[in-house]
This record gives sequence, C-alpha cells and structure tokens, in this order.
Amino acid sequence: MNDILDRLGAILIARKSAAADSSYVASLYAKGLDSILKKIAEEAAETIMAAKDGDNEKIVYEMADLWFHGMILLADRGLSPRDVLNELVRREGISGHSEKASRKDVT
Repeated sequence: MNDILDRLGAILIARKSAAADSSYVASLYAKGLDSILKKIAEEAAETIMAAKDGDNEKIVYEMADLWFHGMILLADRGLSPRDVLNELVRREGISGHSEKASRKDVT
C-alpha cells in the first residue's frame, strides 16, 4: 500500500517542471513556497476542525489533503515520502522523550 506514496511522490516531482496552467500542483509550484506553506496551514486547520467535530470520515478526507500538500512541500524541497518513512523507521522503538532530547535544536 505504501507504494502509493512513491508513485504520488514521483508524480509531484514531475509536476515541478510542468507548465503552471497544466495542473493544480504545477500552479502551486509556480506560485512559490509561501503558497505551498499557506495550503499546508489551511489543510492543517481543516483537519483540526474535523477532529473537533468528531467526524471520522471528514478527518480522513482532510488528513489526505494535509498529507498531499505536505508531499508537495517535500517534492519542492527535493525530498520524497521515502525520506519521511526512513525517519519514522529510524525512530521506531525510541521513546518520544529520548528522541526529542537527542535533537540538536530541542524546542
């Protein structure tokens, strides 16, 4: 199932070089990083509201939008979903407190 992330990641990278009027994703890349970040913030807010409403179907829908826009950011920065999955694998079995304490810039 997680090969969907690889396939979608490849599509998003390909859209970086597409004409802005050829797709929603290409138009978002053309508008620049601030527009991508605004969409992520918007989708995060919508996910929060769906959770507050207790609507599981809407949570899944909004989370899909949030993940999608997060993946656009990854592709914009030359990263892939596999980079995030590798980080999750690295963290597997590590206490959240220990992982956070090991970061160079702990906030």
